[in-house]
Amino acid sequence: MKRITTLTCLMLSFFAMAQQQTIDQKVNALLKQMTLEEKIGQLNQYTGNNAATGPITINPNKQAEIKDGLVGSMLNVVGTKYTRQYQELAMQSRLKIPLLYGQDVIHGFKTTFPIPLGEAASWDLAAIELSARVAATEAAASGIHWTFAPMVDIGRDPRWGRVMEGAGEDSYLGSRIAYARVKGFQGDKLGNLNSVMACVKHFAAYGAAIGGRDYNSVDMSERMLWETYLPPFKAALDAGAATFMNSFNDINGIPATGNAHLQRDILKGKWNFQGFVVSDWGSIGEMVAHGYSKDLKEAALAAITAGSDMDMESNAYRYNLPALIKENKVSIDLVDDAVKRILRKKFELGLFDDPYKYSNPDREKQELNNPEHRKAAREVAAKSIVLLKNDNAILPLAKSTKTIAFIGPMVKEYKANMGFWAVELPEVDYNKWVVSQWDGLQNKVGKNTKLLYAKGCEVEGDNKDGFAEAIATAKQADVVILSIGERHDMSGEAKSRSNINIPGVQEELVKAIQATGKPVVVLVNAGRPLVFNWTADNVPAILYTWWLGSEAGNAIADVLFGDYNPSGKLPMTFPREVGQIPIYYNHYSTGRPAQDDNAKGYVSAYTDLKSSPKFPFGFGLSYTKFDYSDLKLSTTKMKSNEKIQVSFQLKNTGKVAGEEVVQLYLKDKFGSVVRPVLELRDFQKVKLNAGETKTIQFTIDNEKLSFYNDKIEWGSEPGDFELMIGSSSADIRVKSDFELVK
Repeated sequence: MKRITTLTCLMLSFFAMAQQQTIDQKVNALLKQMTLEEKIGQLNQYTGNNAATGPITINPNKQAEIKDGLVGSMLNVVGTKYTRQYQELAMQSRLKIPLLYGQDVIHGFKTTFPIPLGEAASWDLAAIELSARVAATEAAASGIHWTFAPMVDIGRDPRWGRVMEGAGEDSYLGSRIAYARVKGFQGDKLGNLNSVMACVKHFAAYGAAIGGRDYNSVDMSERMLWETYLPPFKAALDAGAATFMNSFNDINGIPATGNAHLQRDILKGKWNFQGFVVSDWGSIGEMVAHGYSKDLKEAALAAITAGSDMDMESNAYRYNLPALIKENKVSIDLVDDAVKRILRKKFELGLFDDPYKYSNPDREKQELNNPEHRKAAREVAAKSIVLLKNDNAILPLAKSTKTIAFIGPMVKEYKANMGFWAVELPEVDYNKWVVSQWDGLQNKVGKNTKLLYAKGCEVEGDNKDGFAEAIATAKQADVVILSIGERHDMSGEAKSRSNINIPGVQEELVKAIQATGKPVVVLVNAGRPLVFNWTADNVPAILYTWWLGSEAGNAIADVLFGDYNPSGKLPMTFPREVGQIPIYYNHYSTGRPAQDDNAKGYVSAYTDLKSSPKFPFGFGLSYTKFDYSDLKLSTTKMKSNEKIQVSFQLKNTGKVAGEEVVQLYLKDKFGSVVRPVLELRDFQKVKLNAGETKTIQFTIDNEKLSFYNDKIEWGSEPGDFELMIGSSSADIRVKSDFELVK
């Protein structure tokens, strides 16, 4: 039997190689037939005329250029009707090379899931992969071949609006999530009807923009780049990501779009990436504004030389590569390499066999209305909610509660629950498609519960005219739920904020309602960590609900009433004040470390503020309690070719079932370079019934002990380590020391 299995594997491997050779042969044969203009056309991407995600370049000749084979890809063309129309134009070209359709499918398509930072709070890799799988299925059914996701930028500064689009501050968690999202988008195989190409962005270090200001410069050491910002990109590549997108920022003075070190040396060189790289919107042309290129021609030269294969919306390649080749400033080999990378993906998608395979209106209708997708969105949304506080066990609410006051500017919002970067289809009425928080509560409570509503105030502004009504409404209720936070479009691209406090007079509304003496539950809707100290210190119960998508209202109601026990953990550190930023858990120690928040004198601390965060990385409560005990290590000395087996007992000591995200951290006590005070190196999400105990196991190997030294060499060093396991980065429950020996 084993021999048959081995032969089968060998045959499958042979057929896979043969198929790839066939595609390469087809690509090479097609390339020989192409004129220079047609080749450059494959490197040219235009947007459709609606739903643009950047400044549109007006081009009245767009359709004619497609018919002439001068366009390789389009973005922001959504729906089988429109993708077929443009593809029909491409099929009138001399060589009939099909178009690629790209779209920012960031957290769902028609069915919207939580914003990616919210999904990251679930620490549930299966749920995150499912979210991407559903999004890919719907997008592919609507004619899309390619999503500009996942964004895997590490974000340590919540002032940067695009933290909402990533997985937070930690490289290990971010890498695991990047891998899951690529697998979800691409499925079993490119070319399947429920698969889209992933595009890993933004390469690289975009999340380290100075001051948290979008598009700003990045300045960092090579070791910081490799240690913190590149690992999620490598994980996505290992998952098979088809494409990469470069970033807007310069890094150490070189714009990423024209950065050969990033694209040629690392991505296509050291990592042997075989897919293609697309610029971000207009980023080739923007190298002129950077002061890096004199004009668009120089920008095209820099980009193609550095390894940017496709030009999104700047027309730099379209109008300048022919002259650059004629002047011998650009080798035709560079152009041919870029074209082959793009054509190969079109063959892998099966577009040459059937250019319209993704433009089936019957399949589109079926998949966009699949009830299983709504079910998945509700489950993932509930898993993404983080319980930050629950004094006196106010939550979950009893379904027998007689009167509930639901107050705040978010309560009756519909489309806003989708958050930033949601796909908006013109034919969808989102006031009917999205479940508002009010509707979710109505769906949950019985006929014997009375729901009262008052808006109270707007998200922004200083108008308090609605306070009196809100206070009067609260006084009539047994419990008050307050829904506050950011507008859905206050976090996202170009949404950097210097002040990340709860906007407007919303926190003053919280104070007024809290003063009624009624039990208060606050829902914080946001795309980033916010500062809300008064609420955090004084309100008994707080749920961080992010922006949860199509099923937001139902998911929130599930958590409020205990039909789902919250299990989310923060993927980013929440600061006390903006002055602490950037703040992240895995910082280095200093020569004068502060031992605690009350440390004074000549230590690394603030004189006017505690150094600790308001809520630490990995933090999140449950409606039950978990006990960690009986930590065991198979050995306390290991060699680099050996492993340590770690086990401990996890017990649910409460009265309800729940899930705990068990987090394993390591500290390398001494090294040739300074190491972080602790680093996440593994985690498990474990479900336990009330009173149940499970043995949880981890494995420590040399990879978990390795890091980049000052020569940017990856490896471990003999020495002492501390192993810590707990419920958050600041709540370590069991720990032990061990030693790595030669």
